Amino acid sequence: MWPKAVIFDMDGVLIDARNWHYEALNEALALFGAEIPYQEHLDRFDGLPTRVKLRLLSAEGRLDKHLHDLVEEVKQERTMRIAASKNLPNLDHLILIGRLKHMGSKVGVATNSIRLTSQFMLESAGLLGELDCLVTNEDVVQGKPDPEIYLKACSLLGLSPEECLAIEDSPNGIRSAESAGLTVFSVKSPDEVGISILDKIKSWVQTEEGKFE
Repeated sequence: MWPKAVIFDMDGVLIDARNWHYEALNEALALFGAEIPYQEHLDRFDGLPTRVKLRLLSAEGRLDKHLHDLVEEVKQERTMRIAASKNLPNLDHLILIGRLKHMGSKVGVATNSIRLTSQFMLESAGLLGELDCLVTNEDVVQGKPDPEIYLKACSLLGLSPEECLAIEDSPNGIRSAESAGLTVFSVKSPDEVGISILDKIKSWVQTEEGKFE
């Protein structure tokens, strides 16, 4: 069966912003000599909320915990500045979401970004008004890899996790969706998210017959 809803991650799936967040956070951390090397970012931090990254750094003695609010404020300003210059509508994504809705699937986004950033990026990309739900890390107690964010999205859509498909790119996002009980389709970048992905999902769903209830 075809999923009754498709829930996208945002950064690295719909918006090519993974490196934007890394660059913005490192600009903020550089003020205090606490930058994260890129490989460490990929291995440990990718897909985690900023506040979780900062707690990990402080637990390791790399950043004073009293600086968290200031670092988050600077990181947010840098992220918005980068996004304002680089984030544009992607026709492939717009067509894909239109086709999913035509096929009867609801469409949502579940992201570890904060709401202000999420709304700004999705609006700039022409996607915000097409969504049936948006869940950010400010709408839950625990962000990804905890399953809460996907459980909340399913609840807002009025569906069970077993009826939904998540499209994710990071290990933490995949863990979150799988732990919530969703079927997960993995992509490596926003370039893979277009109308052609429907045929891949259809073929993949056929091998997972009965997965969606």
